[in-house]
Amino acid sequence: MVAFLTRVKGGFQRLLERPSTVDLKKYGEVLTSIEWREEKAAKLSDAELTEAAAALREKAAKGLDSQGMVELCALGREAANRTLSERPYDMQLVGAMELLHGRVVEMGTGEGKTLAGALAAAGYAIQGRSVHVMSVNDYLARRDAEWMGPVYALLGVSVGWVDQESTPEARREAYGRDVTYGAVSEIGFDVLRDRLCTDEAELVHREPDVALVDEADSVLVDEAKVPLVMAGSTDDAQGDPEVAAIVRALRPGQHYERDEDNRNAWLTSRGAKVVETALGDIDLYSGDHSDRLAAVNAALHAHALLQRDVDYIVRDGKVHLINTSRGRIALLQRWPDGLQAAVEAKERLDPTESGEVLDSISVQGLIGRYQRVCGMTGTATAVAEQLREFYELKVSVIPPNKPCVREDEPDRIYDTVEAKEKALVAEIVARHELGRPILVGTLDVAESERIADRLIKAGVVSVVLNAKNDAQEAAIVANAGEFGAVTVSTQMAGRGTDIRLGGTGGDDAAHDKVAELGGLYVIGTGHYASSRLDNQLRGRSGRQGDPGGSVVFASLADELVAQYAPDAGAASDPDDDGRYDDVTAQRFLDHAQRVAEGVHLDIHRNTWRYTRLIEHQRGLVLAFRDDVLRNDLAAEQLSERSPGRWLKLAEEVDEEVLKRVARQVMLFHLDQRWARHLAFLSDVRETIHLRALARETPIDEFHRAAIGEFKGILKEVAEQAVETMETAEITDDGLDLDAVGLRRPTSTWTYLVHDNPFDSDAEQALQRVRAAIRKVKAAKA
Repeated sequence: MVAFLTRVKGGFQRLLERPSTVDLKKYGEVLTSIEWREEKAAKLSDAELTEAAAALREKAAKGLDSQGMVELCALGREAANRTLSERPYDMQLVGAMELLHGRVVEMGTGEGKTLAGALAAAGYAIQGRSVHVMSVNDYLARRDAEWMGPVYALLGVSVGWVDQESTPEARREAYGRDVTYGAVSEIGFDVLRDRLCTDEAELVHREPDVALVDEADSVLVDEAKVPLVMAGSTDDAQGDPEVAAIVRALRPGQHYERDEDNRNAWLTSRGAKVVETALGDIDLYSGDHSDRLAAVNAALHAHALLQRDVDYIVRDGKVHLINTSRGRIALLQRWPDGLQAAVEAKERLDPTESGEVLDSISVQGLIGRYQRVCGMTGTATAVAEQLREFYELKVSVIPPNKPCVREDEPDRIYDTVEAKEKALVAEIVARHELGRPILVGTLDVAESERIADRLIKAGVVSVVLNAKNDAQEAAIVANAGEFGAVTVSTQMAGRGTDIRLGGTGGDDAAHDKVAELGGLYVIGTGHYASSRLDNQLRGRSGRQGDPGGSVVFASLADELVAQYAPDAGAASDPDDDGRYDDVTAQRFLDHAQRVAEGVHLDIHRNTWRYTRLIEHQRGLVLAFRDDVLRNDLAAEQLSERSPGRWLKLAEEVDEEVLKRVARQVMLFHLDQRWARHLAFLSDVRETIHLRALARETPIDEFHRAAIGEFKGILKEVAEQAVETMETAEITDDGLDLDAVGLRRPTSTWTYLVHDNPFDSDAEQALQRVRAAIRKVKAAKA
């Protein structure tokens, strides 16, 4: 009964907290007051406007009241008008105010999210808070910081940015500003780097305060499970070229098999025999050859499950992973070392350096550090439940400044991929003959190149935008609205660039010429696993009341259907062109997408259940580490545990030197012990589902193992530090850490792990759905 009431209560809560369009009536009086104050602000000199913002800063130390909000918006609107020649619309001001209330705001493409976010960030800064504006990549972070810089300057707010090229000094300076722009991964990597500092002066971050997240759905949902990793150099073995060559010769169905989801691959008995013979007649499954078995499994995964130009590309002699939610290169992202090395061996590339994981943090864990989180995106409604469940964030939908008049056509569904692509190319040719600009959104790199080749054969030259030329992507996207332009692109999420009709250099005549043709025509080559990504693609057309159109070409042989609705079919036969004209085909497509969304939500929930405990343990360790780094905790603990040795050293060694040595020794043992703990959890994680086969609950077993291993860690660290201090030779010059075996890695690097360690969670969820479908069909039969 209690469980039932809890579910009912949760259902009512979700109903009450569903995102809704902001009620503009409550802002009517505020917007009127802003306009009145704006008239006075317009008469101020630049210096007087900055002085007015400074006066507001003094009043707003404890927060912005309603009058303070009016003053902020009026001054911000005037500052933007003067510096950017852009007077923020009322809806942009409403968006900024909702951000200042800690909401995730949904604003359509072209509605001015960047400026609304800047006004909100300035508002937080004027209240004395430090703000990190998190973007999806370095390019957008720097662009927006420099673009909005003049607005901030006129308001007396300092702004900086960080990217992969920033030096420690530049990072420290940027984080010292009121507002700091950076890619979410780069900000996270700086958190990890700070966790390895042994001197307080080396830190670059301040205490986390406000996070304003751009493309919030991509960052908070799509990338929430991705771990950011700090690694240190080791002498571990690299990929095995011999094993890669053996596996390369294996044949599917004969030597190995794959599951229907293409998530797992395994050797058949015949395949195992071939591999064992090639490796010198070994017993692959004996304990003596476990390392060989691991190498074979990694090589088989790389060979059978990972496709070049779909999951990764090869550029400049290196493997670059592709971010599946954006279709662009995932910078600094890699698989776990064994699989990474196997892919490099598969492609006959020089191996990259391997390393020991020193620390890691998930994007969700990173965001959880901030006192206040808000964000903006064009597609928040679809993930409102996840934002509430995982971040306790509410969504506010901001009405468009002008009504959207884009025409979204019904799907055109075909029986085969070949029929679909043939019809798609014919449609592009027909529209292109009229000069209407076309943006083709593809599902992966291989498909974008295949479509581009088909267009060339049809006499249409297109610009291909995918993970292989991401350096020029902003300029290419910006000009996709030119007369006669045909742009073929992988997933557009996070591109962050408006598409103006007529192109960036076009005048009103160029704009009107394209508008008369119907505006930008967006064509999808299939549905994504999330309807949200479909909407992001459609949203590239029809900005600020411009005309536009969109359509999706799909087939019942698409990967989405094959994976999530394998029994799909239509009530009637297709026509001579392979096209279906009945509602059944559309229902199957919609069903497949809903199943995919449900499976991914299950993955998110399950992964968070595992990582939440690790984040808690990490928090305890970091609180202890911070106390050691900033204070004299190490000296206090060591003097208590070894008073005789400490007193002897205090006659012999300068007090400050002794405190510094104690700090260095304690931090070394703490960092080393935490790295070992992470390695232990990784081992547990890799074998956790073997316990499920033994009828044990994986999450309970994981928690039991993790909690048991964590107990006594801090005590163990202190004991190891005492042992070092007891035997080490310490002088006024300090301690030679290397001489006593306290060697830190000679080099460190950061990367993102492209990995779902609990993949069988997804598989189990999918199997449950499919089993339910089969039961329903059986019942109907």
